[in-house]
Amino acid sequence: MIKEVESLMHKYIAGVDPFALKLYENISCGKRLRAKLILKIASDSKEAVKLAAVVEMIHAASLLHDDVIDEAVTRRGTPSINATHDSKTAVMLGDILYSKAFYELSYFSSFIVQKISDAVTKLSVGELLDVTYSNSLQLDEDKYFDMIYKKTAVLIEATASSAALLAGKNIHAYGVYGKNLGLAFQIIDDVLDITSDSQKLGKPALADFKEGKTTLPYIYLYKSLNESDKEILLKLYKKELDNDEKKWIKSKMQESGAILKSIELARKLGYEALEAIEEDKSLDLEKVIKEMIEREF
Repeated sequence: MIKEVESLMHKYIAGVDPFALKLYENISCGKRLRAKLILKIASDSKEAVKLAAVVEMIHAASLLHDDVIDEAVTRRGTPSINATHDSKTAVMLGDILYSKAFYELSYFSSFIVQKISDAVTKLSVGELLDVTYSNSLQLDEDKYFDMIYKKTAVLIEATASSAALLAGKNIHAYGVYGKNLGLAFQIIDDVLDITSDSQKLGKPALADFKEGKTTLPYIYLYKSLNESDKEILLKLYKKELDNDEKKWIKSKMQESGAILKSIELARKLGYEALEAIEEDKSLDLEKVIKEMIEREF
């Protein structure tokens, strides 16, 4: 059914503008996590494919804008639109995807329209917080979780809740599943930025720290360091790191247990997500959680 989602997205964008479709075809499609969730939760609903296409267009639009904000030249190993063309083109393509997605979203029930719309508003606030927090090393865990909830988890939460409505399932339970999945997903991405190499990431390793991103492993690391090492870490913040500096950060991450602590929290969130929907005993949704939190570190 993912092919049906892809086909419908192409149809929607082609109906707006052929050049927009040509640009869109150069974007890496990614995991299609949100579409897969909808199709797994609401597999019997006639509206599932359409909702999946709408949500994935919204997600793609947010990534286009995110790449401009971050001045990213790649996305999942593929050159970004702002790199191959320019930032103006990337922003406008994102606006086209947002606008068309909301037009198609308007045909759904008021609950779904409000749930997805509210999520996109919060997503934008999350992006703003991410930019604001990059001015200095952010070490407040509450602020971090609020930011990643809005930036990443809220749309996944809304996706799962909306799919549950289509399927006549427990909306609250699936909302918890989606929220926890989103939070855990972002934490694992934070970890992989430190533990994986550039080839696997599709972007430079340790890019988050250089870009001033607030991530959980660095919060845990800073709190574990002595005063001398804290000063070193602060001096490396938003700096172009050489190999020795990268090795220092990675070794301190391992010594402090910051990586393991982050992974354990992501796993806890994942298992809590499964507990929320345990009555449905969905092996597919259990697999989604396990594949996400048991990735190679």
